[in-house]
Amino acid sequence: MIEAYYKLENGKITEIEVSGHAEYDESGKDIVCAAVSTAIIVSANAIEMLDLNDNRSLTIEEGYFKIEVLKNNDVLNKLLKNLEYTLYDLEQQYPEYIKNQKER
Repeated sequence: MIEAYYKLENGKITEIEVSGHAEYDESGKDIVCAAVSTAIIVSANAIEMLDLNDNRSLTIEEGYFKIEVLKNNDVLNKLLKNLEYTLYDLEQQYPEYIKNQKER
């Protein structure tokens, strides 16, 4: 199962941590894992393209993603909120394979 944790401060996301594997299907056919990975990579690429790298700390490994906000930025917060919405949408479609929790 994929688990996503969100830390908030004053209503803004300060950290997102996603770990695990969906195990919806075998490797290469797991659409849940592919959807989560795509959402994360799109978010990370957007942060880089918008020159927001100095505002965050990012770790991406096999089955693990963590982003920490180092310096609050409205655009960065909107990108992270979009990632949160996407992961919650995936949880609604595949509740036995992904879980979202507000604080760890």
